[in-house]
Amino acid sequence: MAIFPIPVTVLTGFLGAGKTTLLNRLLKDPALADTAVIINEYGEVAIDHLLVEQASDGIIQLSDGCLCCTVRGELVDTLADLVDRLQTGRIEKLARIVIETTGLADPAPVLQSIMGHPALVQAFRLDGVVTLVDAVNGAASLDAHLEALKQAAVADRLVLTKTDLAGADAIGDLKARLKAINAGARILDAGKAAAADLLDSGLYDPTTKSADVRRWLGEAAEDDHGHAHGHDHHHERGHEGHGHHHRHDSRVKTHALVHEGAIPFSAIEMFLDLLRSQQGDRLLRMKGVIELAEDPSRPLVIHGVQRLLHPPARLPAWPDERRGTRLVLITLDMPADYVERLFSALTNRPAVDTPDRAALEHNPLAIAGRG
Repeated sequence: MAIFPIPVTVLTGFLGAGKTTLLNRLLKDPALADTAVIINEYGEVAIDHLLVEQASDGIIQLSDGCLCCTVRGELVDTLADLVDRLQTGRIEKLARIVIETTGLADPAPVLQSIMGHPALVQAFRLDGVVTLVDAVNGAASLDAHLEALKQAAVADRLVLTKTDLAGADAIGDLKARLKAINAGARILDAGKAAAADLLDSGLYDPTTKSADVRRWLGEAAEDDHGHAHGHDHHHERGHEGHGHHHRHDSRVKTHALVHEGAIPFSAIEMFLDLLRSQQGDRLLRMKGVIELAEDPSRPLVIHGVQRLLHPPARLPAWPDERRGTRLVLITLDMPADYVERLFSALTNRPAVDTPDRAALEHNPLAIAGRG
């Protein structure tokens, strides 16, 4: 039995970050009962043999009811197979899926597999991205590999591993750097993190009664000034004098867009269409809560990865007294101030020499910086 859509957590992190070690420990946590774990790593599946009860057709049944399987062909095929097993009764219960990605992977294609398939998007919802960062080698990985930077940038939870092997100064510097790359993610120590700390961390679930939009959007949207603004956190937070060591970091920017008051759906639709069509490859992740002019009492929740949008959800009511629109975008190599200028134009607060929404509707390519 399963309640659709089933939440999916993506567990990522660079080679040697300790994903399987953490997974083995989490699988013993009652919170992960009736969970399917999909392993997409090179080499053998290193799940503790003590947990294994039986195996068939590439599916490993664990003693606590969890499942493990390796990706056969495309990830989409593996996910579709799990749905088929549920519907035909070969799997009795499935409460959650955890996907462990290869350490060399850009996480975006994994997220797109969940969000972009017309059938799977009905069966699954992206709960969140958990990225492990090695406290000893994490800084070097961020310096040397763009994939490691992307993994950190799209995370809802950043989990530091091997902290017992690193000095306090090194850990402090790494935490500051990760916070600069991704201000919205919560940073945890792997040794202290329980399953409950890592689950339910991402895409806002409209069925959750204890709704917390601010937690989901993260710190980046906590500005109350009521205007669009962007942050290049690399230059704002404690990296003075060290920029030459972090040549990749400044490529990632967090844009927090705030608009007090309702926005017509057509304006939001045009903003998203222009953003994805012109800059989709540079948009790592996007999430937001929107007050619609057509129905201001029920907020619209959106979540996207590059050019793909998860089906928007309408909440039954606002979780607190604060309304308006708050969007958080994480971008890579996005032209300077492009997002802010586009958003300002479409909310009819254009900057000097920037077109307003009426002009954009007649000439969508008029916004500066689209190259």
